[in-house]
Amino acid sequence: MSSSTHRKIFLPPPSLPLSYVMSRSMDPLAKKIFKGVLVAELMGIFGAYFLFNKMNTSQDFRHTMSKKFPFILEGMFFLYYKSIEHSGTYGIREQDQEKWLSNKN
Repeated sequence: MSSSTHRKIFLPPPSLPLSYVMSRSMDPLAKKIFKGVLVAELMGIFGAYFLFNKMNTSQDFRHTMSKKFPFILEGMFFLYYKSIEHSGTYGIREQDQEKWLSNKN
């Protein structure tokens, strides 16, 4: 047989696996989701810092929070008074309650 009778058949490369195609197309979506979660977490951290700082510096703000959202001061989520006492500062809860009771009378 001569070389002219042997023809090479060209086959296209096998198609890419579906998982590879999907992972490549999901990358931009995954990046957007990651960025969104990161931004939400940063906003939460800065919001918690702002809230804690405002409560730590203003007794009137703590009073407003105790009326509208009492769980923030003593509830299971934020525990403002517990965190202050844990840091070694005692008596703020009692000072707040004294002032608020005297304002009622």
